[in-house]
Amino acid sequence: MVKDCLLKITYLKSVDSTQTYLKNLLKNSKIKLPHAIVTDEQTDGIGSRDNKWQGLEGNLFLSFALKLKDLPQDLKLESASIYFSYILKETLESLGSKVFLKWPNDFYIDDKKIGGMITNIIDDNLICGVGLNIKNASQNFAILDIKVSSQNIINLYLINVEKKPLWKQIFSKYKINFYKKQKYYTHNNNLKISLENAKLQDDGSIIIDGERIYSLR
Repeated sequence: MVKDCLLKITYLKSVDSTQTYLKNLLKNSKIKLPHAIVTDEQTDGIGSRDNKWQGLEGNLFLSFALKLKDLPQDLKLESASIYFSYILKETLESLGSKVFLKWPNDFYIDDKKIGGMITNIIDDNLICGVGLNIKNASQNFAILDIKVSSQNIINLYLINVEKKPLWKQIFSKYKINFYKKQKYYTHNNNLKISLENAKLQDDGSIIIDGERIYSLR
């Protein structure tokens, strides 16, 4: 039997964005951390590079906030999205998924994206937002390859986050993941860049054609 996570979770039926909702709670000092927001429907989700993440009903929508002082001491904040994304990848794998994590924060099944993660720092807090297609997907996207409820994923994932594995432990496994598939692309300054010849650095950044690029998401 899987235990419940200790982190406080607020469940909503519908919200514009779990990230925005959580940020407003923080700014108005209405919650104590750690805290998570979960919703069944997201009408104005936030994606990477200021894009929108379409929130089809029935999918997974989660944002959670942690104090910076409660993060692993060796975690590189510029690569926090890699750290928390990889923990989610491992969580999904433990449930039977063959999900792949594309640098730095996108989840793929085969060649189609099923979700992603973004991170933001507000004062002395880190906010992580996750969107994952588990039931429905818009055109050119896919859904998770296993049948599991968002509640089960979220509970197990937050339990794994609470274990606070060190960055070096996560990175050693992520590095293997990174070099398995380099056919994908990333974006830098709104330019689409191939990862084929990218070299992963110990802090989670990559070097392409002599330029160091951080995830910063």
